[in-house]
Amino acid sequence: MSNEKLTILFMPESAYGPTNQCIGIGYRLLKEGHRVVFAAEASWKGKLTALGFEEDLVDLAPPAEDAGEQDAGQFWKDFIRETAPEFRKPTVEQLETFMKPTWQALIDGALYCEPQLKAIIERVKPDVIVEDNVVAFPALLTSGAPFVRIVSCNPLEVKGPDVAPAYSGYPQNDRSEWDSFKAEYRRTHFDMWKSFNEWVVAQGAPALEELEFIHESEAANLYVFPEVADYDRPLNSTWHRMDSSVRETDQDYELPELVQNRPEGSALIYLSLGSLGSADVDLMRRLVSVLSSSPHRFIVSKGPQHAEFELADNMVGSEFLPQTKIMPLVDLVITHGGNNTITEAFHFGKPMIVLPLFWDQYDNAQRVDETGFGVRLATYAFTDDEMHGALDRLLNDRALHAKMQANAAEIQKRDGLGVAAKVIADVARKHKGL
Repeated sequence: MSNEKLTILFMPESAYGPTNQCIGIGYRLLKEGHRVVFAAEASWKGKLTALGFEEDLVDLAPPAEDAGEQDAGQFWKDFIRETAPEFRKPTVEQLETFMKPTWQALIDGALYCEPQLKAIIERVKPDVIVEDNVVAFPALLTSGAPFVRIVSCNPLEVKGPDVAPAYSGYPQNDRSEWDSFKAEYRRTHFDMWKSFNEWVVAQGAPALEELEFIHESEAANLYVFPEVADYDRPLNSTWHRMDSSVRETDQDYELPELVQNRPEGSALIYLSLGSLGSADVDLMRRLVSVLSSSPHRFIVSKGPQHAEFELADNMVGSEFLPQTKIMPLVDLVITHGGNNTITEAFHFGKPMIVLPLFWDQYDNAQRVDETGFGVRLATYAFTDDEMHGALDRLLNDRALHAKMQANAAEIQKRDGLGVAAKVIADVARKHKGL
């Protein structure tokens, strides 16, 4: 195998989940001696070079005149904060009022940054281009370099005839509402998809499959989800599963005394609703209130609105936490159901309570619940008793903990980062004839 240095261009979605996912793979490739460049969204400026990557960043919308320096992922933090009331609706009702505007925002970003991407590709001259997003960027397909797609959100984005519709949160063993959800998705999204597809083709890229907003790669496709909870659907040989994708760049974490020296019988629990979910201050305050009466101790990722609420006496936390270093230390995870956190919990063998808010989180919550690896609760309607009951049930299920630890050993052995790094490098080498 050639040891020639490759140039790899990553373009992740601006949100923390996809960008962190690409950081994990990119860092592995960087350690192997390759040149790794990120065409991330502009609010990530300086945060990727600090990890050793090159940055050649894009704007997804015209910068505000008084914007100044933004937090990483600020584009989506602002968008989610403005649309948060929609999260209280059933998923089928969100199709019109949340999903469609979200897709349109993503599409608008793709249209706006197309000239920037072409210029970046001309400067970087990548041997392979890797996209972790849910919409197509034609410049990534028309550059002449091979294109690798990563699905780091909901594995239901990889469709199949016998799996529930993506974004529905519907169970696998009850198909009664599948068709009506699909029909409503088509009604609300078809015209938008048609217009986007026409633009994609006009840029010289292949046409999209009907109601799909991103292409499947002819070279290689990666998706992140553990086999023990994966769906049964036929996939062609271009698809490769990463059982987990746990970045190696998080700083170490030392347990504060409050949670390190716990009373006998007190468990340690990690609470994170992600960078976007934790922006819902009312929800965070509710969780703090409910969990304050628990005998257990909590490490809380407070998120971007960290100054707007106080933690209870049985909690520690801060705005940002090194999640991958905390997970091995805890007994259970309370999460919004983002795919990064879900797969990291599997990677470290931790049962979950899932409180979904939007997008892929409903499906991930449902999958965790129906496979028995955790409990799905109604995010805005759970009772105190339901939360405490779920905590007690999961913490006391020794058989579940043993099973998840055994699963974790197998998942870690499969080395998802190594799988992805090899797939990406092999595509680049094949393209170069190495």
